[in-house]
Amino acid sequence: SEIAMKLGTTELELTLGDITQNQNAAAIVNAANSKLLGCFVPNHSCIDNAIHTAAGVELRLACHKLMQEQGEVEATGQAKMTKAYNLPSRYVLHTVGPVIYDKVTDLERRQLASSYEACLTLAYEKGLRSLAFCCISTGEFHFPNEEGAKIAIETVLQFQKKHPDMTVVFNVFKNFDYTIYQTLLKKMFLYRNS
Repeated sequence: SEIAMKLGTTELELTLGDITQNQNAAAIVNAANSKLLGCFVPNHSCIDNAIHTAAGVELRLACHKLMQEQGEVEATGQAKMTKAYNLPSRYVLHTVGPVIYDKVTDLERRQLASSYEACLTLAYEKGLRSLAFCCISTGEFHFPNEEGAKIAIETVLQFQKKHPDMTVVFNVFKNFDYTIYQTLLKKMFLYRNS
């Protein structure tokens, strides 16, 4: 299932499916934990585990090296880049989104926007012009799905205003998220085009 939308020269795509199979984007985004070493729960169904499993052990080794050099856990709202190893994309961008324990705060909203922005900025600086996002923080980290999608879309559109040559794919895994993005994108694009 795919929707592609153009706003001027800007391209936004919505895809339902496994991000580890994405062949259209130069890089995919991993919603990582602060240790950046993949999920620690065997056979867990989170995106972090799916990406590390599909990419192979080299990805964990590359992340380990990054973390050794950094000397501390990864802060929320930043981005790191590694090769993608056994994945069809060339690179993986790792970002730690906010973990929600109670009601969402303004700080957590800003942190989520920062995760999207940091990934876009890093990819762009490295010369990449296409990026596929998973739904950051809305799974295991409990950010409300619809609010997360709104922040994702708004942040991407703001970035694309300055960088219209950046193609972004929202590569969602659940039908539920696909419906949310589809509804929001249609509303926003109708609104923006009128």
